Amino acid sequence: MMKKQTNTLLSALAFAIASATVSVPSMLIATDVLAQEQKASEKKTRRVPTLRGKVYEQLARAQSAADDAGNVEEAIAILDEVEEKSDSMNSYEKAMMYNFFGFIYYNNEDYDNALSSFAKVVEQQPIPEKFEMTTLFSLAQLNLMQGNYDDTIKYIERWEALNQGPVPPKNKVIKAQAYYQNKKYDLAADWITQAIEDHEAEGMIPDEGWLILQRAVFYELKQPKKVKDVLVKMVKLFDEPKYWIQLAGMYGELGEERKQLAIMETAYQRGFVETASDIFNLAQLYYYHRAPYKGAKLMEQAMNDGMLEKNLRNLKFLGQSWSLAKEQDKAIPVMMQAAELSEDGELDAQLAQILLNEARFDDAIAAADRAVEKGDLRNPGLVYLIKGMALYNQKQYALALNQLAEAEKHQKSRAMAQQWKQFVQGEKVQAERIEAELGAS
Repeated sequence: MMKKQTNTLLSALAFAIASATVSVPSMLIATDVLAQEQKASEKKTRRVPTLRGKVYEQLARAQSAADDAGNVEEAIAILDEVEEKSDSMNSYEKAMMYNFFGFIYYNNEDYDNALSSFAKVVEQQPIPEKFEMTTLFSLAQLNLMQGNYDDTIKYIERWEALNQGPVPPKNKVIKAQAYYQNKKYDLAADWITQAIEDHEAEGMIPDEGWLILQRAVFYELKQPKKVKDVLVKMVKLFDEPKYWIQLAGMYGELGEERKQLAIMETAYQRGFVETASDIFNLAQLYYYHRAPYKGAKLMEQAMNDGMLEKNLRNLKFLGQSWSLAKEQDKAIPVMMQAAELSEDGELDAQLAQILLNEARFDDAIAAADRAVEKGDLRNPGLVYLIKGMALYNQKQYALALNQLAEAEKHQKSRAMAQQWKQFVQGEKVQAERIEAELGAS
């Protein structure tokens, strides 16, 4: 019943996954202190050539032009001069030069050139491992932001090959994002689940964006129970209105409609049910769970507050809810409004039935006539049957029999029309006999 809302509510999440969970590359600059620290830390694992002061001075001059003067063109020109002499530079100096290129391009939002420059950094060997790992991680993040998902995985796996300890959860999240965007949902599910479980094992609360990604992956894999489990966690951790509504929708998709109603009702009591579609969906739940009065009150209040439009769909459902709640005095005027908006005669036919039951025979006849005039009825014989019964109650037996004869022409109403026809004929004969006796006396 609520599947369309859930689909709707869950299909919009996929586009925002990358931006929701990707952080800006955190170490894209090279300073003298960083360079010396990296060099010192790598003495035991790699023999790395020295970054000569003369080269670093030129690199620092380029950075100063970019940072202090804000002159990107001058900074790039300085680095171009340095690059012209790159034949005399060692691998570490070249890597630092390309790192400065990348940093300046990145700050200027020239991401294609930034990516190209950072890729050249890790092509230079040998360089300090930490420097290489920092650049590899930044390359993975930047490629993810730029939609280069295969390159994202390539660089993050190169980082992992250099890493001595366990793979951090953030790496697994990046992999999951890349696999998700490449529509490799099974792999994405595995990596994002690992990341979340690792983080929780450390006593940490997973990032909201991680859970958004996990939910989206399970949805694509058509695993609604797992989607529901993720949403339960998100409701507990973040208590956002949208997650309550989405959780209710997933319970509906799983056929657990009592839980769906309980979640929606709780959300409503907390002020989370605010949109017209959510109000209508809650009213539907009340209707199907035999609480139409609550649904009708909800819709009536929303219409009075201007949150629900008084259109055909809403008025029709409100009228039906009042009718099921046996509040016919409230149902009838609403159904009349709805019928006026309807192009076919179906609502007028329903209204005629209600009016007949309320012994408002003139109004029932009028509604039946409107239904016949508009046409497009699912059961046209029923309208003639209703009109015949209303005329009978007004003791207009001949007219009633005419309408019942029309009803008899239609298969769905034939049996009942024949029964009523026989009954009305008997009543007509008896009434005529009584009238004749009174006239003779």
